[in-house]
Amino acid sequence: MKHEYEQARLAALESLDILDTAPSVQLDELTKAVQAEFNAKTCLVSLVAEDRQWFKSRQCMDATETPRNISFCTYAIAEEEYLIVPDAKADKLFANNPLVTGPPFIRAYAGAILRNKDGYELGTLCLLFDEPRDFSKDEIETLKGHACTAETIIFSEYSPAYL
Repeated sequence: MKHEYEQARLAALESLDILDTAPSVQLDELTKAVQAEFNAKTCLVSLVAEDRQWFKSRQCMDATETPRNISFCTYAIAEEEYLIVPDAKADKLFANNPLVTGPPFIRAYAGAILRNKDGYELGTLCLLFDEPRDFSKDEIETLKGHACTAETIIFSEYSPAYL
């Protein structure tokens, strides 16, 4: 799944020069807190590049990236604000996804979009669960708020002029 403005979106991501950089203490603190708040198996700051999603911050995930063609976050960035998948095994789009049928055995997903000031979707702040899970409107708003915090951290570290 690619955006109609995919090249501009990728250029916006590349302009940050953030891919494959060292971990961010601030983002790691954020993902750790969000993981605990939602009692999630995993919390990630995922940046969606051309052929992969790369994890700038990750809690309880060994992999540093996954192929974009199996990425839940690829679908999330096509949404207006967020993507919620309460039960991936029961979802036609994700039921046969290797990330559902194999490690990390994603059962539920919640991702809030990370954007630059021009509105280009760079990735998500996302939560992974190993059991089905519904999300209340308040929880979605909270996750979106945490995504705004992640955006602020990213731009303060990689593009201070953007703030």
